[in-house]
Amino acid sequence: MKEKLSTQYNDAVKQIKTAILQSQAKALKGVNQEQLALYYGIGRFISYNSREGFWGKGAIATISEQLRREIPGLRGFSPSNLKSMRAFYEEWKSLEATSPVMTGELQVADSENNKIRQLQLANFSNFPWTAFLSIGFTHHCIIITKVKDVEERKFYIQLCADLSLSVDALERKISEDAYHNQGKMPNNFGMTIPDYKRAFQAIQMFKDEYLLDYINVEQLGERDEDIDEHVVENEIVHNIKNFIMTFGRGFSYLGNQVHYDKLGHDHWVDLLFFNRVLRSLVVIELKKGSFKPAYLGQLAAYLRVLDDEERIEGENPSVGIVLCKDADRAYVEYVLQDYTKPMGVATYKSSQERLKELLPDEEEIKKLL
Repeated sequence: MKEKLSTQYNDAVKQIKTAILQSQAKALKGVNQEQLALYYGIGRFISYNSREGFWGKGAIATISEQLRREIPGLRGFSPSNLKSMRAFYEEWKSLEATSPVMTGELQVADSENNKIRQLQLANFSNFPWTAFLSIGFTHHCIIITKVKDVEERKFYIQLCADLSLSVDALERKISEDAYHNQGKMPNNFGMTIPDYKRAFQAIQMFKDEYLLDYINVEQLGERDEDIDEHVVENEIVHNIKNFIMTFGRGFSYLGNQVHYDKLGHDHWVDLLFFNRVLRSLVVIELKKGSFKPAYLGQLAAYLRVLDDEERIEGENPSVGIVLCKDADRAYVEYVLQDYTKPMGVATYKSSQERLKELLPDEEEIKKLL
């Protein structure tokens, strides 16, 4: 029995080794695409042989070790990675086609169950094939591990491709439940940004609410509104690294209270950033109180000045965000309709305010006591 298993393992190593070497030879034509196709094919091969009971216990570890000996310097084929390849195949095997779409180097003729063949793509409508083949295997592993709904998986795959998310950024997006919170911030990006992909990137770049832990709400409400806004702004400037991390990937801080003189009129931009993903200047206009329509007019003027004075060739039009204490979403969307500059309205809270929301009110506490 042991001799039979040894022969099976040697045959498995030979087939996987051949597939790896063939894939390496093809990799120059499309590294990521070829790698995913290889991993899918190996995953299918391992799934069939391990799930059907043809291999004994410890087979995957044995095969991994033998591959390492036979291909010096080989990386990425540890027992855990081989199991991840199996999971990758098992989670996406519905993608295989009875009548495959020809996809260049992804197509391998041999289709016997005990032979390694790579991914054959079905002609499914509305499936993000380009994005699927462009993101890394680690990203795929995170998505299939942490997201079970197919539509959600498709969303995160497209998000990874469009925003060039790192692994850590992807994990943050999933933990923030970006799928169910997508597009919640009132904005006019879809109407003002002609390029669909860039409009999608802008929509995904900003949240509808931000938690600014470093703002001391006890300082607010004690002064007039203009001073309160400077309190918020100063707290953000003093904690600019935290603020950038709150907003997400690709932001570079350019300054606060940035002054522009246009036709004899002064313009003071509260917070100015550049975002590498959007390739746009981004204005954050801070407001202590509730949303007012006049804020959009002020922000539109700033964006016009920035596009005239600061934007250089190759950059996209500037984007503006009003960051205020609260806003009526329906009303904001209504008012935004007539503006031609890309803008959105988000709200902010401090951790103190979030804690107050979670705690019962004073009357309820009295009843409990």
